[in-house]
Amino acid sequence: MNNKTKKRKILITGGTGFIGSHLAEKLVNLGHQVTVFDRYNPVYNIGNLSKSKFKEKINFIFGDIRDFDSVNNAVNKNDIIFHLAALIGIPYSYISPNAYIKTNIEGTYNVLEAARLNRCKKIFITSTSEVYGSARYVPMDEKHILQPQSPYSASKISADNLSLSYYNAFGSPVTIIRPFNTFGPRQSERAIIPSIINQIRNSKSGKIKVGNTKPTREFNYVEDICDAFVKAINLKKFGEVINIGNGYEISIKNLIFEIAQIMNKKIYIIKSKERVRPKKSEVTRLCSNSKKAKKLIKWVPKFSGKEGLNMGLRKTIEWYLTDLDYQSSSKNKYIV
Repeated sequence: MNNKTKKRKILITGGTGFIGSHLAEKLVNLGHQVTVFDRYNPVYNIGNLSKSKFKEKINFIFGDIRDFDSVNNAVNKNDIIFHLAALIGIPYSYISPNAYIKTNIEGTYNVLEAARLNRCKKIFITSTSEVYGSARYVPMDEKHILQPQSPYSASKISADNLSLSYYNAFGSPVTIIRPFNTFGPRQSERAIIPSIINQIRNSKSGKIKVGNTKPTREFNYVEDICDAFVKAINLKKFGEVINIGNGYEISIKNLIFEIAQIMNKKIYIIKSKERVRPKKSEVTRLCSNSKKAKKLIKWVPKFSGKEGLNMGLRKTIEWYLTDLDYQSSSKNKYIV
């Protein structure tokens, strides 16, 4: 461990999911004492950490982020909280908005209140670039207006504002970490990049079904996102919102062909109506300004620009093509 980094007792909610599992491993590797809180299941499946070489060093607590008692039990005796537990699928938020209210808003309340009662030293709330909606200007800094274009984004805006209210009203040591689109090994197949990879791998005809291919996004490799979380531990200023993104923008269409080229496959894009968002709900453009992250937490992405995206895609594709057992153990997890 770096001499400047003190060993901490750290709780990660949603720690068996995509980003959470990578973060848990990174923190354990740095020598921190890590507890993972995730959704109770009768067989105590630890999801994306099931094959981790660090799993014996992690304390697992199972419960429900919507239940205050189980959250409070997990928060107790931890110095730092990384709150990543959330419902993240945008399409399902059209079907069951209430599920997002209970998990993303009430779940965040439970974390904030438990942290306040237990006097936790630092609370990091994981936001999403979806709260900004379609870009009014680019690159998008933290002052960009918030636009609830889906029930999912509305729930995250609410959770973020509730968190900042705890900073203002109670002096809670809250920081909002706002990653732009993240990808990498272990990500659910409902996300665009693993969906494309698996369709290309499995399609004999080369046909790939997707929604709207015109929107642009930036894609951040999970290693960079976790690096930002870790650097934020030393932050001494609270009540801040911090964007995490590399600022390289690409259309979904070009992303698909980039993946196909790496996989050396000829493809045909088929537009699937059920994959298209309602017109007013479609976020057409997201591209970050992360100068604040560089200033406050000294974070600079390693996987940046077209070269960085290509490098991250190659790592991700390799994982999806080789670690099939690992994938099947983590499919359809609703905790991030």
